[in-house]
Amino acid sequence: MLANACATILDAIGHTPLVKLNRVARDVDAAIYVKCEYMNPGGSMKDRMTLNMVDQAEARGDLTPGGTIIEATSGNTGAGLAMIAAVRGYHCVFVMPDKMSTEKIGSLKAFGARVVVCPTAVEPEDPRSYYSVAKKLHADTPNSFYANQYHNQDNPGGHYLSTGPEIWEQTEGKIDVFVAGMGTGGTMAGTGRYLKEQKPSIQLVGVDPVGSLYYDFVKSQRITKAFTYKVEGIGEDFFPTTFDPKWIDDIVRVDDKECFLMARDLVRLEGLYAGGSAGAAVAGAVKFARQSHRRQNIVVLLPDGAAKYLSKVFNDEWLRENGFLEDEWGLGTVADLLAHRQAKVITAKAGDRVRDVIAKMKSRGISQLPVLSRGALLGAVAEVDLLRYLAAGEHSLDTRVDALVESDYATVSPQTRIELVQNLLAETRMAIVLEGDDLIGVITKIDLITYLARPTLRRSAARSGRKRKRS
Repeated sequence: MLANACATILDAIGHTPLVKLNRVARDVDAAIYVKCEYMNPGGSMKDRMTLNMVDQAEARGDLTPGGTIIEATSGNTGAGLAMIAAVRGYHCVFVMPDKMSTEKIGSLKAFGARVVVCPTAVEPEDPRSYYSVAKKLHADTPNSFYANQYHNQDNPGGHYLSTGPEIWEQTEGKIDVFVAGMGTGGTMAGTGRYLKEQKPSIQLVGVDPVGSLYYDFVKSQRITKAFTYKVEGIGEDFFPTTFDPKWIDDIVRVDDKECFLMARDLVRLEGLYAGGSAGAAVAGAVKFARQSHRRQNIVVLLPDGAAKYLSKVFNDEWLRENGFLEDEWGLGTVADLLAHRQAKVITAKAGDRVRDVIAKMKSRGISQLPVLSRGALLGAVAEVDLLRYLAAGEHSLDTRVDALVESDYATVSPQTRIELVQNLLAETRMAIVLEGDDLIGVITKIDLITYLARPTLRRSAARSGRKRKRS
């Protein structure tokens, strides 16, 4: 065998380049570098942790010759496992949510894997969810190994053994901030742990899309309502056990549009052939750098490449249909909606009594209130919560309202598009608008109806529709 050749393609995993950003980060004080994980042979950072999961499963006897690897995946973990299975002679069955690109599904099938597609818009515990279906397939398939990336500690272990040491070596220890998107949490838990052990002052910054649970939980330990978003491979609607908040110092939130436009900029302005979740990570890193105003070295993980998203992120028609192109008319943003309202945000304090909250709702003609604790959002209370409490009987009107606080709401930013708010209000009571940690607004169904019913908006929509038909 040639001395410089790899024995198998698996030996080519890792050693991805570190590249400085120039044009997309020219207005920040920090130097931002990207770790090009899409240059792994399977096309993503998941190659590292899937190899560790399979190695450890083989060592334990959980995966034996002729066995079947089963996994719930958004695509990249499946690609890594499928590549390993091809080399080592395993069968594969992958379960995916239906929002994933056709390229991801096709790439798994190219390896000879069986792919089962499940609905995205169901709760994780629903028997139709891709998590539940994967578990059932494992139970029904003899000699199978369920990789279970969301609860397998060999996931962060792979990044601890591989990604972290590489970044430390490539930066010669001169790294100040590490930024990565939040999915399973394994990347941050493994890479972040290693980097913190070498240099405790390093800041670990997660990036989370609007609609995911992580942002609110990291910021204030609130568990809010998750809702559907378009960007793939990032964010969650439940908390995997591979997620460990102690390895996150700060978190930045981005929306779909920011993710997709930055991904396109990375390709067109930096020559980096990266995907939507990479756009999310870089958009988050640039936001963080603008807020911090510090001269420091920031390393951002680019999870995967653009080739898997050509039908979506890099398809102008798909972006246009979803209102993500800058030159396209859409329904506007949350900031636009709030600009048409003069009303001040009405809130309750955690220590307010039930009788006072009822009186405030009645006098203001409102049906729900955000509840603040020391100025920070604690949760929300609605008429239905008060009704349920009083109907149960033997309850005092002097009870503190924080005892009734519920989490049936979603949080959005001023930049969130109205199309997304429209979707989430079909799933939850209200949208609470936060700018950083500051509460700046509440959006209910009637607020959205009032905004959408504006004559100017309807005329603009009609013109936009006619324009698209002509084109």
